[in-house]
Amino acid sequence: MLYFLTKNYFVSFSIEHHYSNLDFIIHSFLTLIPLLVVVAFFTLAERKAMASIQRRKGPNIVGIWGFLQPFADGLKLVVKEIIIPTKANKFLFAFGPFLTLFLSFISWLAIPFEIYTRVFDLNNSLLYILVVSSLSVYGILLSGWASNSKYALIGALRSVSQMISYEVSISFIILPVVLLSNSLNLNTIIQAQKETIWFFLPLFPIAIIFFISILAETNRAPFDLPEAEAELVAGYNVEYSSIMFAAFFLGEYANILLMSTLFVIFFLGGGNFFLTKPITSGFLTTTLNSFWLVFIFTIKAISVTFLFIFVRANLPRFRFDQLMYIGWKIFLPLTLSFILFFTGLLFSLKGLDIIQIPRFNASFNYINSFSLRF
Repeated sequence: MLYFLTKNYFVSFSIEHHYSNLDFIIHSFLTLIPLLVVVAFFTLAERKAMASIQRRKGPNIVGIWGFLQPFADGLKLVVKEIIIPTKANKFLFAFGPFLTLFLSFISWLAIPFEIYTRVFDLNNSLLYILVVSSLSVYGILLSGWASNSKYALIGALRSVSQMISYEVSISFIILPVVLLSNSLNLNTIIQAQKETIWFFLPLFPIAIIFFISILAETNRAPFDLPEAEAELVAGYNVEYSSIMFAAFFLGEYANILLMSTLFVIFFLGGGNFFLTKPITSGFLTTTLNSFWLVFIFTIKAISVTFLFIFVRANLPRFRFDQLMYIGWKIFLPLTLSFILFFTGLLFSLKGLDIIQIPRFNASFNYINSFSLRF
């Protein structure tokens, strides 16, 4: 919402999405800077919510009701000394956390909070987010290997195997959403739910599997095995301190918010709400409608994010073999079954438009339906 209000005040925005270089830079900063603030206060909200669930106070010293606690934590991490192990690969050791942070942030540039508030207007924005999120594995693997520590390396291997396993499930899970919306564009997926029904209802089992998979993808409880402090001394980031540890921290929480946002887009209709109607007359009609869409989108994303906190506060940690068993032996066959079911259902109802599915050309140089517009 902060990005939306600031963008409308400072940036001249054309409906045709023809950006100048300056507009592109401003839009990028107006997306990422509020994201940093939201991530900081998300940590405070998580600690407050877990304290309430566990019958304790939580942060309440720094500022009113602990409101300034995120700034105190950030200042503490910034002023601490950066310690690099003697035998570590210094370049990769420093490059890993910032690669993770960078990849977690650029995924947000394609998120359509409403029809005009996004930086990248990609026809296949879903593919863009999948590709960028899959690259985050390299940041964790580089960090664990470059630390030259057995504990960091074991934690990195655990994290990489877990993320790759559940990326496979997530890729198959979103195929029924693509089939129902007949598009790989996130805004088209939202529009398809506006014209019909939220996909949460016809795809209820898929939505539950997707939520569990994003818990594992973001290394959150009960699947936080890469950071199992009783076994691995904090996992792949055990050798990190100061601003480098903060980069991992910000990247992890930015990914949690991103996955919550994708859940809203795929299954809860984005900023659409079936009990409300757009304003058709009056002063600042377009602005008010856009603000309402962003507000509803934000409320839905906060609700999904709270489920992350609720699960962490209530469920115990899985064993690693159980985690792999769920991903490969349960979720993967289930999602493949649902794909076959919905494909057959749509084909029998003549709702499957195979012509519009993106395909590679004969030379395999580019995707025919891919385009990037500024």
